[in-house]
Amino acid sequence: MLNIRIEKTTSPRVRPDYSKLGFGKHFTDHMFLMNYSPEKGWHDARIVPYGPLSLDPSAMVFHYAQELFEGLKAYRREDGGIQLFRPDKNIERMNNTCDRLCVPRIDPEDALQAIKAVVEVDKDWVPHEFGTSLYIRPFIIATDEFLGVHPSHSYLFCIILSPSGAYYEAGINPVKIGVEREYVRCVKGGTGMSKCGGNYAASLIGQQKAEEKGYAQVLWLDGIHRKYIDEVGAMNVFFVIDGVVITPDLSDGSILPGVTRDSCIALLKHWGIPVEERKISIDEVIEAYKNGTLDEAFGSGTAAVISPIGELYDGDTKMVINNNEIGNISKHLYDAITGMQWGKFPDSMGWIEKID
Repeated sequence: MLNIRIEKTTSPRVRPDYSKLGFGKHFTDHMFLMNYSPEKGWHDARIVPYGPLSLDPSAMVFHYAQELFEGLKAYRREDGGIQLFRPDKNIERMNNTCDRLCVPRIDPEDALQAIKAVVEVDKDWVPHEFGTSLYIRPFIIATDEFLGVHPSHSYLFCIILSPSGAYYEAGINPVKIGVEREYVRCVKGGTGMSKCGGNYAASLIGQQKAEEKGYAQVLWLDGIHRKYIDEVGAMNVFFVIDGVVITPDLSDGSILPGVTRDSCIALLKHWGIPVEERKISIDEVIEAYKNGTLDEAFGSGTAAVISPIGELYDGDTKMVINNNEIGNISKHLYDAITGMQWGKFPDSMGWIEKID
């Protein structure tokens, strides 16, 4: 168990208008920090006032991008209590990313304790309005002061918190997605299954192109054949074809194993709805649209939960899915997951971790 030192702020930050939160724009009074060195391992766990980090210009994170992050949320129940949704899965994924990027693992119990502790200190920042949450961003950066391509020996683990509203301004309304055929996000053997900044940096040009065309996100294809679907920008993706829910499998290691993705699959199986994890090509999706069997499409992720896809563009091909309306399966999943997250539905899956 960590011995966490707590230093409370003497200058509380101005609270935002909780009816206009947006996503990732506001930050709470405190943050969690912990250092790593080969001699001490992970040590000096502390919660301190939120503020700038002091790093040497030669810190390796700036030059070789050895860093990783996670994203999860704390939710306010109707009884005023606070809870987390499947934090063990985020911590598991964080440690898997650590392995891929040669970063020392953090004991899962220590990581959960740290998350709970900093949320407890800033619990008054957890919004009460349904649909809002306290976004939790743990991250690790390499801090060795050295210019050379080699894993760092020292690291900083940090957790910051951000009260947030809907990820997309359109909320649960269907979004427009564009297929990216020029650039690729990652390839087999790369870091696609890891949650690291390099993946997102590589995706920015595709996202920029999509936004210029009026799309909300990019649908990425595999980096080798350029035909199999990987994921949507910041989300995993699902297609409902002739009553069967299909999502790309994780076997190539090029797709992020989303916690919400896993939750959707588990719920679909629990409900007896056919679900398949397999390779699915963009050509299969286009053919399903043409023959009238493409019933729904949606993205899943911690930030947006479920994001229905109302229009899918591939060059000059425009596919309007389910009359640009949210589908039954998308709505059922959204209601079930958010209902558990905010404590409106019983936790039938054992996914909730209460803080108080």
